[in-house]
Amino acid sequence: MAGTAGHRNAGPVPEQIPALHELADSYGVATRYENADRVWVDVDDDVVIAVLGQFGVDATSDEAIAAALAAVREAPAALPPTIVVREGTGRTLGVDAEVVLEDGTRRRADGELPADLPLGWHRVVTADQDVVLAVVPAKLPRVRPAWGWMLQLYALHSAGSWGIGDYADLATFAARSAAELDAGVLLVNPVQAISPAHPIERSPYSPASRRFANPVYLRVTATETFRQADAATQEAVESLAPDREGELVDYDAVWTAKRAALELLWPHRVEELPEDADLLDFALFCALAERHGGDWRDWPEDLRDPAGPAAAKAREELEDRVAFHAWLQHLCRVQLEAARTAAREAGMTVGIVHDLPVGVHPGGADTWALEDVFAADVRVGAPPDAFNQQGQDWNLPPWRPDKLAEAGYAPFRDVIRGVLRFADGIRVDHIAGLWRLWWIPPGEPAHRGTYVHYDAEAMVGVLALEAHRAGAVVVGEDLGTVEEVVTDTMHDRGMLSSAVLWFERDWDAPGQPFTRPESWDPDAMASISTHDLPTVPGWLKSEHVRVRAELGLLDRGVEAEEEAAAGERQALLELVAREGIPDDDPVVALHTLLAKAASRLVLTSPADVAGQVRQPNLPGTVDQYPNWRIRLPVSVDGFFTAQGVRAAVAPLAAARPLPR
Repeated sequence: MAGTAGHRNAGPVPEQIPALHELADSYGVATRYENADRVWVDVDDDVVIAVLGQFGVDATSDEAIAAALAAVREAPAALPPTIVVREGTGRTLGVDAEVVLEDGTRRRADGELPADLPLGWHRVVTADQDVVLAVVPAKLPRVRPAWGWMLQLYALHSAGSWGIGDYADLATFAARSAAELDAGVLLVNPVQAISPAHPIERSPYSPASRRFANPVYLRVTATETFRQADAATQEAVESLAPDREGELVDYDAVWTAKRAALELLWPHRVEELPEDADLLDFALFCALAERHGGDWRDWPEDLRDPAGPAAAKAREELEDRVAFHAWLQHLCRVQLEAARTAAREAGMTVGIVHDLPVGVHPGGADTWALEDVFAADVRVGAPPDAFNQQGQDWNLPPWRPDKLAEAGYAPFRDVIRGVLRFADGIRVDHIAGLWRLWWIPPGEPAHRGTYVHYDAEAMVGVLALEAHRAGAVVVGEDLGTVEEVVTDTMHDRGMLSSAVLWFERDWDAPGQPFTRPESWDPDAMASISTHDLPTVPGWLKSEHVRVRAELGLLDRGVEAEEEAAAGERQALLELVAREGIPDDDPVVALHTLLAKAASRLVLTSPADVAGQVRQPNLPGTVDQYPNWRIRLPVSVDGFFTAQGVRAAVAPLAAARPLPR
């Protein structure tokens, strides 16, 4: 199959297509969509017009629409700006061309792409065009069965960490999990880069950049520069450690302490500084953020253009700070690679999987460097459904599908490479976004948006190619209202989907009973809960009802919610009983149930087995709840010696032992 970047069909439209709808369809902008109840919803014309405006298309009058349609109907170029084909397939070009392989080899293509082209990033050159050609894997290798953890890194704490879990804790946790508990995989929350200015962004799902790493997680005392520093410098660095007590992570205090410590070490650095251009551009953003704030949209106007003369002048004036932030990225890469190596050497079969957020902060480094590729004035979210009746607004700017194609999908490729640089796998948050994203126009509430379609064949192909080259597994988060084509395509391409015990139910049967784990999707990564849902101890105590009632977030009365929660508990414990599992310890019982899952990977959370009642993140809140700040109730050392932890995961390890 072949993917060509360009205009997409946005779904079924009436036989008599109005001009506006035809124009929208040519840009992949949906004028109607099927909602969570499988009912078709017509999008208001003014929303469609506003979204088309994000493509630079004027649709505000009949005359403007006619002119825009005329431009669309003009004879297109012979070749699209990017061609994506699966290995072993050819493609009709319609013109004579030369294929320039990435190793420099040249091959003729007389009207047809050869079917035996190697995997990789190539080019197709004609007399008039030079376009990107990506030959991508048809299917990734089969993922080996394993059990493991879904880890919130910030929640760890140890004798060596400074008020937040760090990359050294990650290495220790991964290695001990494999060596002592037979864990074969560890999924870690996103560790992408922040803006290094106060207040520090807490949410790992709103990074400044998805191409670089978060220095808040550095273990300062594990750097080579610290190890080689004199005793007085080491003592000065260690004296800066922040308060390590308390139940919540204080990101600002942690970053203040770590930045001061790293600045003490900076004059004594022994590591070589990386020099790649993209990294230095990111480091310039960090240096400017220190001076002008973390959101570039609030900077002096002349600095908002990274290619402008003011930015060039700042690069010279801030040369030392630019180098400092490039050094921090080098340190992150060293420590992340050390964590991956520790996991592998301890015997992890799958290894460390990193989570990729669906987007970036609208005022962060990626939108500053690549503003033209983003639809900067709209926000990504989700349409209304039974759980979010007003829709969801994630305040993340989407990529423009047309600009991605014109750029040869390099921005998307670079994001995947940035994650897989130090990962054995990648979990793609809201993977349905490779097919379509819900765009919310400026000034509109979340429910007043529409879907914009992407070239999924190209997006999935790029993901597969980069994963293949890294030898990495791919997991897609496909929970919620997701088109069947998303999950079907992932399985067809060797990628795992997601399964969560709370949602594995027969939704069409009376009472919506929970389904037996043996019937779950085998090509999936299964878990009991997620970071957006109650922990196992919290669910057993109805903590999710209590806290939402306290914050006024319930859609119905407390009594009705508690009754529903009790009914769910009863239904799930009935399944436990039918499976012949003792329920004297419900936490162990639920993990025994999970161990029976047909899914290739089964994961649990340290919070689920360590007695943590509060969930990591409570959707629908910002400051009302301590999202992304709750620490585990035990240290890393205490975790691995806790009998309750070992009892809970023993069934998982017995069902999927590591080869020894």
